[in-house]
Amino acid sequence: MRRLCIALCLGVTASAAAAQNSGSLADIRQDLSALTSEIQKLRQESSTTGGTSVVVSGDMLDRINTIEAELARVTNRTEELGHRIDRVVQDGTNRIGDLEFRLCEVEPGCDLGSVGQTTPLGGQAPATSAAPAPAPAPSTEPLPSGGAELAVGEQTDFRRAQEALASGDFRGAATQFAAFRQTYPGSPLEPAAFLGEGRALEGGGDVREAARRYLDAYANYPESEPAPEALWRLGAALGTLGSTNEACVTLGEVGTRYPGSAAATEAQAARGRLSCP
Repeated sequence: MRRLCIALCLGVTASAAAAQNSGSLADIRQDLSALTSEIQKLRQESSTTGGTSVVVSGDMLDRINTIEAELARVTNRTEELGHRIDRVVQDGTNRIGDLEFRLCEVEPGCDLGSVGQTTPLGGQAPATSAAPAPAPAPSTEPLPSGGAELAVGEQTDFRRAQEALASGDFRGAATQFAAFRQTYPGSPLEPAAFLGEGRALEGGGDVREAARRYLDAYANYPESEPAPEALWRLGAALGTLGSTNEACVTLGEVGTRYPGSAAATEAQAARGRLSCP
């Protein structure tokens, strides 16, 4: 998908995008082949060879000791295989979830928000895995809309993107924030969506694109609620990218334009870390 993003940014023709979709599908087929291979290995290991190495002989005490030792060995081996199976199930389920997400990306008209939780391989969660964390309760925190009226779907989609960001799903959050801006152009939440997408991109390691989103949030909506944080994060991102002089100037603007704000405090701390004059 990286090449697809680059192609779209550079404005190449639709044929190039179609070629990329083919490449993505080839990757998906490769992942499915890998999953099939892992399942076949597990099936082979679960099949009996028809023989046994257990020999119980001697007097009663010797036989009891032999049986106890074999029971301990079989128990340990069973637990070891159980953990291996759990790891394969967990990894396979995660891969299938990623494949579903990627397939939705290349399928026209597919709603990324409709991709639900993937059913575990085998139909149930691994027996030895930790219990899943309870789903977070719907947030009641006011959205940064500046008091403007919001549609129910608008609120729901934005909160879903916020939850993905809070859970550490940076790729999903970035995609959902970008989709939100396309679905609701001119929304009162657009500056917050730029900021959220920037944070998601930065969390995923793409600091350069994150800086562009922060700049969009600040430059297009300098009076919005997210603007101070966007300007601070823009300065910090410039520092991470090695543009120290520009970073220091940008961070200095936060206190000037938004005095007394939490972002001004964060910007001052960032200036200290960069040893700004």
